[in-house]
Formats: sequence, C-alpha cells, structure tokens
Amino acid sequence: MRTGMRVAAALLVVVAAILWAIPGPQATAQTKKWRVGIVYDVGGRGDLSFNDMAYAGLARAQKEFGASIETRDLEPTAGGENREELLRLLAGEKYDLIFGIGFLFTDSITRVAKDFPNVKFAIVDGFIGDQPNVVSLLFKEQEGSFLVGAAAALKSRTGKIGFVGGMKIPLIEKFEAGYIAGAKYIKRTIEVFSEYAGTTGEAFRDPVKGKELALAEYDRGADIIYHASGGTGIGVFEAAVVKKRLAIGVDADQSLTVKPDQRAQILTSMMKRVDVAVYETIKATTTGQYKGGVREFGLKENGVGYAVNDYNKAMIQDVTAKLEALKKDIIAGKIKVPSDKKLLEEFLKTLK
Repeated sequence: MRTGMRVAAALLVVVAAILWAIPGPQATAQTKKWRVGIVYDVGGRGDLSFNDMAYAGLARAQKEFGASIETRDLEPTAGGENREELLRLLAGEKYDLIFGIGFLFTDSITRVAKDFPNVKFAIVDGFIGDQPNVVSLLFKEQEGSFLVGAAAALKSRTGKIGFVGGMKIPLIEKFEAGYIAGAKYIKRTIEVFSEYAGTTGEAFRDPVKGKELALAEYDRGADIIYHASGGTGIGVFEAAVVKKRLAIGVDADQSLTVKPDQRAQILTSMMKRVDVAVYETIKATTTGQYKGGVREFGLKENGVGYAVNDYNKAMIQDVTAKLEALKKDIIAGKIKVPSDKKLLEEFLKTLK
C-alpha cells in the first residue's frame, strides 16, 4: 500500500514541521547523559499517524537537548508479541526513561516496571496506577473530536457524515462520542454512520478494511468521514479519492503525509499531540520533575486540536471562527464533552 520512499518522505515532512523554529541545544550545567528508549505500537514507524507522532516528540527532544540525551527506538513484531521482551532489553541496558506507545503495553509495563524500580516508564494511552516509576500519558480525544465533528456538520451538504474506528475499545469510542457530540451540537438532525474495523490490534493496520467501510458509508450518503483507526485510515483516504468526498485525519496532520492526490480530500485532522506528551515527559525527566501517576493532555494543554495548513485552509477557513469559539467554551467548562456512549446520550438530551 505504500513504498519505503513515500513513508520516509512523509515522515520527514511531519518531523520537519514540528521541529521548525525549535532552538538547538543550549549549554547546560548538567553533565549526566540521559538515555531514552521508545517501543512503538503495532505498525511501527511509518504509520503516518500515532507512532510517527511519538517519534517526532523524540526527535524534538534530540534537537533541543543535543548531546545530553541518547535515544533508541524499537519496533515490535507484526503482532506485537515481543513488547515485553523489548522493554526488558532497554531496562536491562539501564535506560533512564522508557516509553511504551499504546494501551497494548499496559500489562507488559506493569510487570517490567515492578522488576526495574529504578527505571522510569511512560505509557501513552494506557492507565497504570500505584507504580511510582510509571506515568500514564492520557489525552482528551473527545475534545479534539468534538471540534472536527462540528467542522463536519458545518461543511456537510448531505446532512450525513461518517466515522470509521479501528479496534472497538473504550479509547476509540472516546473519539466517536466526541465527534458525534460536536456534529449534533451544530446540527441536531445530522445523521452519523459509525463502523469499526475489528476487535483486535490488527484493526489498526488494515487499509483494505478501512476502504471497504468508508466506501459503504459514502454510498449511504455521507460526504465527510472521520477516521480514528491508525494505518487502517489509509484506506479511508483512498475511498475519499474514489468517491470525491471528504475525510478527516487523526493523530498527525495527515494532509502533510498522505499521497499528493489525497490532500484535496482531507478537510482537516484531529491532532492528538503524542509528540507533545513524549517531549514533555523527556523534559520533565531531564530536569528532575518526573512524577509517576497520570498526566492528561486536552485542548487547554495543547494536547489535542484540529489542523489548518496550506492544503486545507481554503476548505476550512469559513468555519474556523466558529471552531475557535467552541474551543474557548470547552476550555472554560461551558461545554462538557462526553467521552463514552452513556455520557453522549445524556449530552444529546440537553440539546435543543
């Protein structure tokens, strides 16, 4: 579905965009060389989404802290069966901070962190409590999804929009709930179709299934589809080109990473700033401010948002003022965005 050259070029664009204008390493009184390791989620580098954003955060830290940090990033096997083995490898080599990218690392990090109490761990999208050497990096995906749902409702001409999720789990249902809430907040009568690619980790790397689901939703009348499905979303973009409809990306600014012929079909992307979470955790570690527990990133923390760039600016500029107003209301607590189906039902009852 993609060549190595395209992935490399796309990843370069993502990282360059994030690193642009970041100052180089500054002189520091610290003499310790910090060792930071990352083990990626299934799909690894080149997913043009979640894992690539994690790498971008690592690259930013490398640029900013220079020779004071040493990094290593590893990819699990196709099914991710060797996650724990890779974590133990890094811990055994005395890395100071080790990231597990994705909720599938929850059990592995729980075990490894207990065996290596002097090593600091961070898990993205997973919750691990009561371990002082583990920080859980969570996101308010529902807040960013609310904004792109509002954008979809404002731009839809058919009054029908869609959602394609990867693995059907509570985490991805946060994206779905926020998206539907945002769309219904703008237009109560809008119809939203929702489909999931599967119930295992494979659902995040199945572009064929993604294309199949998206084509079906477009055929039902949806003119905009939001995906929260990792590499499966590549198929959603392919379907958007075939049907000449719009799609909404996720995690990274996907207009910058897709094939050139797909850019015109991407209305925006829900930015899940895994790069920010990774960078901030590395920074906290090197400055002695690392704390175990939970750290959450929402609109207020610049952890989620929506993308505006040269490719989509003309399409979305007429609704950005409304989106920014909604963003302010969410940050101020005037809008409580639901994060699951039960809360979504309660939220919808409050709408006129």
